[in-house]
Amino acid sequence: MKTFAAAAALTLIASAAFAGPTCNVPEDKWMKESDFKSRLEAQGYQIKTFKVSKGRCYEIYGFDKANKKVEIYFDPATAAVLETKS
Repeated sequence: MKTFAAAAALTLIASAAFAGPTCNVPEDKWMKESDFKSRLEAQGYQIKTFKVSKGRCYEIYGFDKANKKVEIYFDPATAAVLETKS
């Protein structure tokens, strides 16, 4: 039983380690997806995948202007960078 509890605890810790930020912005305040993408592309990003994360933030996978692979979480209202993963 102790082994199961330890395994469950490790699973929860691992899940939290890979989770992105949480955004508590009401959807009616979110920037339009098309406006958001246009703003990032004007900054030199190449967006391969765009999605709303489990934490309800905008998330992209793609490349920055230096052609470096990126995974970035953004505030959906302001487009402020919340977290970058490499």
